[in-house]
Amino acid sequence: MTDSDLLPPIPLDSFAFFFDLDGTLAPIEKRPDWVFIPDDIKQVLGKIFSSTGGALALVSGRSLSELDALCDPLKCPVAGVHGAERRDANGAIHRIEISPAAMSELGGKLKHAMQAFPGSVVEAKGMAYALHYRQAMKFEKDIHDLARKMIRYYPQFALQPGKCVVELKPAGVDKGAAILAFMRETPFTGKTPLFIGDDLTDEAGFERVNALDGITVKVGPGDTAAHYHLDSVTDVHDWLRSLIKRPESHPTNTIMSVGEDL
Repeated sequence: MTDSDLLPPIPLDSFAFFFDLDGTLAPIEKRPDWVFIPDDIKQVLGKIFSSTGGALALVSGRSLSELDALCDPLKCPVAGVHGAERRDANGAIHRIEISPAAMSELGGKLKHAMQAFPGSVVEAKGMAYALHYRQAMKFEKDIHDLARKMIRYYPQFALQPGKCVVELKPAGVDKGAAILAFMRETPFTGKTPLFIGDDLTDEAGFERVNALDGITVKVGPGDTAAHYHLDSVTDVHDWLRSLIKRPESHPTNTIMSVGEDL
């Protein structure tokens, strides 16, 4: 980590905001269904959404329905399943189609194989499967081996490693492509993108936003392409609150730092 340095001013009307959810807007929990966004942070997101003219989107591994439920009553543009499904600002749905037969066959094989790893969970995500092992860490290698084996038989899928999870998602999609698609559309076009995320799944988004001369923020430790760093979800929340209070500046206490070797 380099010497600490504050982010440049963030005038809300000229920025487009993109947020990961788990580990960024909400703490990671032992089970995905335990995750929630505090009510006051949902209100802050709503204010940013209004102040930017609607240029705020969630870019997550979760499905669109999960994202809407977690952000209720805010309904904003969203990219789910790492960009395999996306709802634009006009409400139109853009979705990668995977054969239902292939999804069912793959899901059956995964569920059968994962029974050998007590504590692991197979999560069906519509057009992807997530293999969770937060409570089965001793099987991490076995589960990754299983995922690699499966994509050899199902090349229409690709692996997406994450924190205590490996996902089988449609090949050719990532968060960077989803962000670029938003940036080509109203109300995002012409604005400076800002993306905050915490995981390996967010690196493609960081790289894309960096290429667009935007601002990228990594939450938590780890090597990253992001230019700035926040230590925790709590720091994200504090920064968001301060952004609403003083939209042209940042807190006087340094909670962000430029990061090169995180």
